[in-house]
Amino acid sequence: MTTIKLNKYGHTKMIAHRGLSGLHTENTMSAFKAAGKASFYGIETDVHITKDGKFIVFHDNTTRRLAKINLEIEKTEYAKLRLLPIKFHRIPNLSEYINCCKHYNKIAVLEIKNKMKRENINEIFKIISDLGYIEETVFISFSAENLMYIRENNKNQPVQFLCEKFDSSTLDLLLKNHFDLDINFTSLSHDIVDICHDNGIKVNCWTVNEPADAERLIDYGVDFITSNIIE
Repeated sequence: MTTIKLNKYGHTKMIAHRGLSGLHTENTMSAFKAAGKASFYGIETDVHITKDGKFIVFHDNTTRRLAKINLEIEKTEYAKLRLLPIKFHRIPNLSEYINCCKHYNKIAVLEIKNKMKRENINEIFKIISDLGYIEETVFISFSAENLMYIRENNKNQPVQFLCEKFDSSTLDLLLKNHFDLDINFTSLSHDIVDICHDNGIKVNCWTVNEPADAERLIDYGVDFITSNIIE
């Protein structure tokens, strides 16, 4: 298999969802490196905090779907998770992911999974800053509070609020906090994209794997498309 390339892109930039997860095991270094070697603008992943306060890259709350042993990420020590085979891969940590994005000159799109404490968010921000890549990082989360904590570190840091649906309350939240939008693509319309752009809000959408859907969204004028397979 290979990635899918479109006939049109406009100004829309492509984001590799959990790395190049259409061809590699999601959120592994293999998926990140493959995305790095492709034409993606950015590489998206998910970060959890472990029981002992370290940061590990994984999507689900538990390892059930990808491993033979079921562990709850946030109730398990970092060292134990790092030894757990994920389809012959090791779970990456935050620094490994950021360094991969840096090596390939890709924007890091980092989803903060679940609600975290302010001090945990501050530590994530510090780790990325110390690696010299904070200006190339976009933070996304379903928790508006997580994003507010990010903004306490830098009021201009790019952040995107994740959501399933768009309504007037969503728009109010985005405007009040100067958040951009990251939404399930099935909820998007041309009118919603126009409303966002008229208010200075950038639009990302997930998870788009069919070329016809991607090209329609490009016609809408979305700023970013997050995909498992389309580069």
